[in-house]
Amino acid sequence: MNFMQLPEIPKLTLKNVTVPACLLDQPGDLVTTDLMIEGGRITADPGIPVDMRRAMVFPAFVDVHTHLDKGHIQPRCPNPDGTFGGALTATAADRAERWDARDVGRRMDFALRTAWAHGTRAIRTHLDSVARQHRVSFGVFRELRAEWAGRIELQAANLCGIEQVADRRAFNEIADEVAASGGVLGAVVRPNRELRAWLRFFFATAERRGLAADLHVDETGDASVATLREVAQTVLDTGFGAPVMVGHCCSLAVQPEPQALATLDLVARAGLHVVSLPMCNVYLQDRVPGRTPRWRGITLVHEMKARGIRVAFASDNTRDPFHAYGDLDMLEVMREATRIGHLDHSDTDWIHSFLANPAAAAGFAAPSLSAGAPADLVICSARNWSELFARPQADRIVMRDGRPIERRLPAYAELDDLMEGA
Repeated sequence: MNFMQLPEIPKLTLKNVTVPACLLDQPGDLVTTDLMIEGGRITADPGIPVDMRRAMVFPAFVDVHTHLDKGHIQPRCPNPDGTFGGALTATAADRAERWDARDVGRRMDFALRTAWAHGTRAIRTHLDSVARQHRVSFGVFRELRAEWAGRIELQAANLCGIEQVADRRAFNEIADEVAASGGVLGAVVRPNRELRAWLRFFFATAERRGLAADLHVDETGDASVATLREVAQTVLDTGFGAPVMVGHCCSLAVQPEPQALATLDLVARAGLHVVSLPMCNVYLQDRVPGRTPRWRGITLVHEMKARGIRVAFASDNTRDPFHAYGDLDMLEVMREATRIGHLDHSDTDWIHSFLANPAAAAGFAAPSLSAGAPADLVICSARNWSELFARPQADRIVMRDGRPIERRLPAYAELDDLMEGA
């Protein structure tokens, strides 16, 4: 059988597939097994056999930290120097000039078609919510969520500085928009003498509306920036019970080890979920003109996992001033996270950081290969981790409801008219 060809039949058995053992609640690394599919679901009853020649199979992926509203603006507003400050300036100017409903909607739909072709089944996106942008972007988000229902489950978090809570009327308006969209309350946390009070108000605002929280935290190589500890302590002090995800946490990696590990102990006590964004952080962190970067930008994922902290990895920004590359491809994220974070030669269950952990943090259905689960699968011709990470797996098969989809990536030329004047 040519790997690109898989019969569309209602009942079949994928024989001789390779699966991470932890996805089947088995010990060890990789196992060879059979997967039976009937009526769009995984079943215990055998069907027409197809020899998969040890192809690797995963449940469709969960991408829990993205910025779909920023995606693909890089050609018209490139980061002038590749720095975090350059990204902020370029994005703010582009947002003020161009982000109407048509522009945001077309770029977000392009991104969703890309993620769909790569095998993603659920996405959380942050939406810029400054200068009243939330009034545009959340409406676009709701329309796209309805349009994509049944294909990609979508969830949105607002994105604004934590200092915006000082204008309580404006922040409550944003929180109401989030609640009306079934979303998650978000903010970027920065050091400030008022931070503890702002965090208390933030969590109280979320609690009144029954919202979970998602915070950008310590996205810097400045070791003096240590707001993650304040977030964890506030969650403990307030007893906030909904899931709290914190993203980036880069400065942990450059802080004195005793300080960083004490913070992680607090994070574990508070039950925070962490999402690491290795591709974006490698792009931005420790970038100084004329100087080779000295660190990878990634947070302390091994130390977190050892403490029982649920760690996820995600795409983050895609082709925008914060990250000029990327394609919302979770296999790429897995490959780069493995290389950057040395996940290899480590525990054999890191795959949960791309499936179960992000799903738990966002409240999405847990991806599964158990009988009764949807047959939403990503199938790669690779037969082991080395083969998987050595190539981009461009010949992968994506199955949804037990049927192969047409994997057609949208052409960048579709967006050319939006780049005019760049």
